[in-house]
Formats: sequence, structure tokens, C-alpha cells
Amino acid sequence: MDRNNYFITLLVPVYNEHESINSFYDEVTRTLHEIEGHYEILFVNDGSKDDSVQIIKKLIARDSRVALVNLSRNFGKEAAMTAGLRHASGDAVIPIDVDLQDPPELIIEFVKAWLDKGYDMVYGIRVDRSQDTPLKRLTAGAFYRVFNVMTNKVHIPVNAGDFRLIDRRVIDAINQLPERNRFMKGIFAWAGFSSYGIPYERPERHEGSSKFNYWKLWNFALDGIVSFSSMPLRIWSYIGGVLAVIASCYMVYIISKTLILGNNVPGYASTMCAILFLGSVQLISIGILGEYVSRIFIEVKNRPVYILENIYRNSKSSVSHGETKEVELSEEAADTNESRQ
Repeated sequence: MDRNNYFITLLVPVYNEHESINSFYDEVTRTLHEIEGHYEILFVNDGSKDDSVQIIKKLIARDSRVALVNLSRNFGKEAAMTAGLRHASGDAVIPIDVDLQDPPELIIEFVKAWLDKGYDMVYGIRVDRSQDTPLKRLTAGAFYRVFNVMTNKVHIPVNAGDFRLIDRRVIDAINQLPERNRFMKGIFAWAGFSSYGIPYERPERHEGSSKFNYWKLWNFALDGIVSFSSMPLRIWSYIGGVLAVIASCYMVYIISKTLILGNNVPGYASTMCAILFLGSVQLISIGILGEYVSRIFIEVKNRPVYILENIYRNSKSSVSHGETKEVELSEEAADTNESRQ
């Protein structure tokens, strides 16, 4: 890679982040003056209902390095990441959150490791999560341990998020994946290639509030495990086998006791305990099966991961995506569009 002629795409998913966009843009552009190559900031609007799109269009009108991939509705962050990877033009792509919890100055270290050491993927490792609640730190650590145990061929680095530099050949490999259930951390690890981790301290969010709650995080973790491991299905085969052995032994005990000592009055408590326990085990196992069946159902329908409304670029931008329909913005067009709204 030519040190003076490379192109970086910053991939920035956005969902109701109008408070953070301008400060993010100012911080990133100030930091990226230090790199020798060229760059673009590719925002992906995931169905925001606030003024995020209008703010980004203003940035596009005055800076040809800014572009917007606008989705038709909210499809989720993983779908937004997929859209961004498919429309990024860079020799390397860096997914980064707009809330500045991913420090832009670390991009310089990513680029150095990519150029000097030849790594195909350079990711950030959070060494300090003190800004998170104790419960979030506990559940996050448990997720990484459980995921890596269940998926022994796909290893996610502990405390590594989406913030990373991804070389073009890794992106091309990921873009070939047809699956609809997207868990990007797992996909990044599954792709392989040479990787390198850089530790950093993650600051607090500058503006706005997180769009993730514990329920969404739980479903996100469940998607990750089910997408990359069949062990939950296998575990219930083992549990069923163990329970069958225990039940057989207990049956032999009951029969022997009845033949030797006769039949006493049946115990209501023991019968109910057995019924409730086995019933709950069966419901849990059916639920696990349902998780996999629901994902088969989604994949078989073969719907697209996202629907694109439009791509917006500056009229002076030299970047193009071939046959993809794009809307060119000038400063006058952006002002006219805003006055209409």
C-alpha cells in the first residue's frame, strides 16, 4: 500500500444522533489532518426520526468528503453496518460510533499498524470500562466468555467492539456473505486474516444517550451465540440423555421398592416436582429450537438486509458507486431542502 496514496472510509451508523453529529465531524476532521492519505466520512442513517439527516446534508454540502447512505427505515445497527461496508469506497474502512466514545485519535494508530505492520484488521480493546455500570461490565464479560466457549472456531477478542480498521480484501470477503441474521463482531472474527489489538480507554459519551437497553443487549447477545454456534442444540441432547438415565434409575428404584415393600400411598409433592421440572426442561428446549427455526424462517424468505432510500454526496465529490442511484448536493440545494422542511 502506497503510504501517500491510500483512501480511508469512516463508517458512521446514525440513529437519532442529531446532538452528536457536528461535534463528531469537528473532532474527526481535526484528527484526520494528521494522516497522509485521503478519507471520506460515510454516515449511514438507520431511519432516524430527528434532524440527523438534515444536519448530515448540511455537512455534505460544504465538504465533499462527507456522504450519506440513507436507509428507508430503521433496520438495526448490524444492517446499517452491512450497508456501509457495501457502499464504502476506501482501501480500508473504520466503523466508528458518532458519540465519540471511540476516540478518533486512535485512528492514527490503526493506520500505522495497517501500513507499517501489514495487518488486515486492527481493532481497539477497551481496557477501562469504569463508565459502564457494574451489571453491564459483568454481563459483557460473561458474554465474551460464553461466546468463545461455544464457538471454538470463532474467537472474539474480549472487550473489542466494532471500532476497528478493516482492509479492503476483508471487506470484499464479508460482502460475499448472504446471511440476513448479521452479528458483525462474529463476522469480523469469522473472516479470519491477520489481526492486531490496540488497547485504549473508552471515554464517556459526549452528547445524547445510548439507544441500547438491557433487553436489546440480551437479544443482541442471543443473536450472536445462535448465529455462530449449534452448541445450545447439542447441550439439550446431553441434558436429555442425563435426565433419561436418572429417570431410568429412579424407575428401577420405584419398581424394586414396590415389589419388595409393597405399594405405599403415592406422594403428591414428588409427583408434582417431577412434572414441573421435566415440563420446564421441555419448554426451555423447545424455546432453543424455536430460536434456530425462526432464523431459518428469516433466511428462507430471502429478504434483503436493508432497503436503500438514496445515497447523498457533494456535487464536487469524485467518489462514485457505479449504477447506484445517488443524489448530489450543493450548498444551495441543501439550504433549499431545509427551507422546504
